[in-house]
Amino acid sequence: MEVQGRPLARPVGVAGFGDVPLARTPLQATVVTSAQLADLGVDSVAGLSALDASVGDAYNAPGYWGSFRVRGFLLDPRANYRRDGMPINAETALLFNNVERVELLKGTSGIQAGVSAPGGLVNLVVKRPRMTAQRTLTAGWSENGTASLALDWNQPLDEATQSAVRFNLLSERLRPEVRDAQGHRHQIALAGQTRLTAVDWLEAELEVSRQVQPSVPGFSLLGGRLPSAQDVDPRVSLNNQRWSQPVVFDGQVASLRWTHELGESWRSVAQLMGQHLRTDDQAAFPLGCSNENNYASYCSDGHVDLYDFRSLGERRTTTAAAWTLEGEAVWAGLRHQLSTGVLWSDYRARLGPQGYEWAGVGSVDGSIQVDPAPTPSYANVDRTERSTEVHLRDVVSLTANTQLWLGVRHTWLDRASVNTDGSEAVAYRQAVTTPWVAVSYALAPQWVAYASWGQGVETSVVPNQPAYANAGQPLAALKSRQTELGLKFDGTTGGWSLGVFDIHQPKTADAGTCAGAGTCQRVVDGEAHHLGLEGTGEVRWGAWSLQGSAMWLRARRQGSATASLNGLVPENVAERALRAQLGYQWASGWAVQALVSHEGSRMVLPDNSLRLPSWTTLGLATRYTLRTSGHDLTLRAGVDNAADRRAWKESPYQYEHTYLYPLAPRTFRISVQMGL
Repeated sequence: MEVQGRPLARPVGVAGFGDVPLARTPLQATVVTSAQLADLGVDSVAGLSALDASVGDAYNAPGYWGSFRVRGFLLDPRANYRRDGMPINAETALLFNNVERVELLKGTSGIQAGVSAPGGLVNLVVKRPRMTAQRTLTAGWSENGTASLALDWNQPLDEATQSAVRFNLLSERLRPEVRDAQGHRHQIALAGQTRLTAVDWLEAELEVSRQVQPSVPGFSLLGGRLPSAQDVDPRVSLNNQRWSQPVVFDGQVASLRWTHELGESWRSVAQLMGQHLRTDDQAAFPLGCSNENNYASYCSDGHVDLYDFRSLGERRTTTAAAWTLEGEAVWAGLRHQLSTGVLWSDYRARLGPQGYEWAGVGSVDGSIQVDPAPTPSYANVDRTERSTEVHLRDVVSLTANTQLWLGVRHTWLDRASVNTDGSEAVAYRQAVTTPWVAVSYALAPQWVAYASWGQGVETSVVPNQPAYANAGQPLAALKSRQTELGLKFDGTTGGWSLGVFDIHQPKTADAGTCAGAGTCQRVVDGEAHHLGLEGTGEVRWGAWSLQGSAMWLRARRQGSATASLNGLVPENVAERALRAQLGYQWASGWAVQALVSHEGSRMVLPDNSLRLPSWTTLGLATRYTLRTSGHDLTLRAGVDNAADRRAWKESPYQYEHTYLYPLAPRTFRISVQMGL
């Protein structure tokens, strides 16, 4: 509904090519502004799947941290998320109150991130001060009683030094449609900037947040049967025991950025960032059916085993420092846009013992209460991961219409893990290099075609357990490969981008009988092959606008030594998806919008013996802006899942167990944004 002009004209900072607009960059990405997030009612990372068709939920539990697939690949919360281009840990509640825009880079990201899953990168760009005074207060309400109050205060301090500060505050009471999931969250963020000299620019920001809310576990198969979503109440939480406790996410992030202009179009940027997370992860967690000796689904009669899970005082810290030098040069008559730099990061997880005890047998209707079993009797895993990365990127203008894009990143890894009881210690060092190359050609002033090839890399180490002959040893770097072809159009009334991608990701498996000491070996065993077609775009004609994205995906397992695995489709990966928004805007400041979301069928089980049906939802939204002298007023209202459609939204398979999440029921929301 928020008409943003030419969406492809925006740069994608996380791509690493400076101010080059997306329309001219040989990659696929989506940029969503804070105004668009507000129109869609998306206020945290948990809502990412509403932004683009290439993003799908992957055990995206309400009350927990968001988990997603991009292009069918699961994002790693420790490797695939950035904040102003710096690595962060997403195993927490990441809120959008102080986010200026969300950038989604799709596909392998070897030159941007070194070690990362091949789906893509999510970058949160935080709000920075401006030299215009601005104060807005936003009050929001949504069913079933969620209420929020947010303040965005921007204040210039000194025109001569361009000094300014920006303060963001959020307080929210969480009362979702799901019962027994009440909670609250708060966030305070402060950003400042000043020009130290004519060539030195200093920026700093700080954020403190807290979310307290019970998580909502998924439903599951009943024995081997897929229950009808019509027979399940989406407002029921199975984490509804009298002793159930909320998940508590505490987070603090701070960063410092110094930009030094070197003249002649060259500059250096130094950044320092620290993130500290503390989590109390606890739930009455449903898993399996001991009465039927089945631990992959719930009981055929609707009962389920409940476990008392408690992992208190988890601490995760990320520290990162980066230095980048970028500019332009002319060599051999060719213009080069160059960037080089180094990134150092240190990630540590200190978790402590956890409780995971059988508490009793519950029911899928949430009607049975059992006694707690709060003994912390299981070891957790502490991790220490350090990396040093150097990169070099060069955009060479071969002709007026042709550009050659080159990039390479070399990463040194130093990783260690050990159980909290001191057992199964593993430590290894590894060095990997990830190249990327692309060619783009301007077919006309508004048209660009490109072809690219690149790598991403993940690492894997064999568990330090007696069954493995290669226990504790790192496997060779698992290098994903991506080939992509694209065509882009950027016009005055809209733009679109079309891409074809072909990604190969190595997979690991256990070989041998695995029946005793030394009888098992962890090896690379074939690959996941994802071939897809995706498009994004926006077009405007008069007062009408249409924007959206679509993806078709063929995902298969291939090359495995176990023939029965070859040709299988990965579970919980939709074969097609669509996000579309049709809007109409009156000159009076009133706008309306219809939003359609569709996801195709997906496999429920790894053996592909069950398939989840496709689903489609309709959302409606309206927006009215009253502009007065310095005190604008914006009213927003919307309804998600307007037809109250009942369907299974996703079917994540984890812990060797199938889960089912229903579509959220019809939900109304409204907000008022006032200029002060």
